[in-house]
Amino acid sequence: MIVLTGAAGFIGSNILTGLNQANYKDIILVDDFSDPGKSRNYESKEYTAKVDRQAFIPWLAENHMHVQIVLHMGARTDTAEFNWDTFLALNVHYSQEVWKCCVEYGIPLIYASSAATYGLGEHGFDDNHEIVSKLKPLNPYGRSKNDFDKWVVNQLRAPFFWAGLKFFNVYGPNEYHKGRMASVVYHAFNQIQETEKMKLFRSHHPDFKDGEQMRDFIYVKDVIDVVIFLMEERPFSGLFNLGTGRAETFLHLVEGVFRGLDKEPEISYIDTPEDIRDKYQYYTRAEMDKLFEAGYGNRFRPLSEGVEEYVRQYLTRNRIN
Repeated sequence: MIVLTGAAGFIGSNILTGLNQANYKDIILVDDFSDPGKSRNYESKEYTAKVDRQAFIPWLAENHMHVQIVLHMGARTDTAEFNWDTFLALNVHYSQEVWKCCVEYGIPLIYASSAATYGLGEHGFDDNHEIVSKLKPLNPYGRSKNDFDKWVVNQLRAPFFWAGLKFFNVYGPNEYHKGRMASVVYHAFNQIQETEKMKLFRSHHPDFKDGEQMRDFIYVKDVIDVVIFLMEERPFSGLFNLGTGRAETFLHLVEGVFRGLDKEPEISYIDTPEDIRDKYQYYTRAEMDKLFEAGYGNRFRPLSEGVEEYVRQYLTRNRIN
């Protein structure tokens, strides 16, 4: 059986769909299932059982002999949250417990890290283990992910296969519950539907014009493909960037949303909120060589293609994946 933590969330529920489509049905879902608003992300899918996040470690102690892999996607992901104790408990200590169990029971592990670990990109966006200790994340979320990565790469004992996935800007269906942390695509869709217009953050950096802040945006369906590839092939262990290797502007992204809605673009600019202004990433682009060296050869969807599919096939129809 496969264990999937964070199964009710955005990325986790999409991975669940991908697993079902690949004919994996014996899946244990782990999450805090107290939010009924997220139940539609998993209720129609095929799985064996649900286990509450707090009960998972004892459950694994009793059932580890049946588990073939742990996909640990669960995390506190709010980049505007500044309570370090919350991140320390959920993203560091809990993940350490999951790691230790996988070591003890001989279970391979794939877990969610983040491009937020790279901070302003002073050391580039290379998934080389040697730079992990030098990175300077911009917020507690990024710090928690990097603290766990640092701990992982210094462990003398590890699962016989493990992969830490540094997700860049993931967008796609099933993110309706994420509020402020949902993708720009999701927010743009809602804003354009309501006002026929879109407001983007103004640039406060001399090297970037308004709307030309750049990120590596990756469609969640490409994330699914990579996770299943690593789960099945287990090429070699390590941290892996998970972006497309292309940096695209927010302006390009929003124009894609307008096209998906068959509307003419009407875009204006507002100041970036002060609480995130000094922690704002103006440029990210994943170095993808390691994943390609591991044998991954699938094509990543171009931003325009992914955005238009998301808008036309999911958002306008209020569908989940």
